[in-house]
Amino acid sequence: MLMRTDPFREFDRLTQQFLSTAGSQGTWSKPNPMPLDAYRSGDEYVIAFDLPGVAPDAIELDVERNVLTVKAERRPPEVPENVEMQVAERPLGVFSRQLFLGETLDTDRIEAHYDAGVLTLRIPIAEQAKPRRIAVTGSGRHQQLDA
Repeated sequence: MLMRTDPFREFDRLTQQFLSTAGSQGTWSKPNPMPLDAYRSGDEYVIAFDLPGVAPDAIELDVERNVLTVKAERRPPEVPENVEMQVAERPLGVFSRQLFLGETLDTDRIEAHYDAGVLTLRIPIAEQAKPRRIAVTGSGRHQQLDA
């Protein structure tokens, strides 16, 4: 199993999303949520986080006790001094997401790649959790029973 979700955390996230004003800035103590897609591909899980406009050096990934924490900060764009911003609708600030990873995942071999505003994590399934065949050996002789 990839993740377990805490239903109260999701209620908090949805409440914050509906009650907060558009374009509000997330802070380190109250971060904005980040959308994700997750799927299994062969012997690994792939998780794609939507983080457009975030610099790769502004992304933090941590795993502790099978809890994956992703934090990112979208900073204001660098504009020349003589430029006046006309529209700024993209939310700035801190974004965060936590996933509870199952015991069957190999958290020591997580790979992360950031491209075109998408942070992609690949989490392999642990070797001990993969199904395997057990070879059956025999002597090749059949013993006959005396009746």
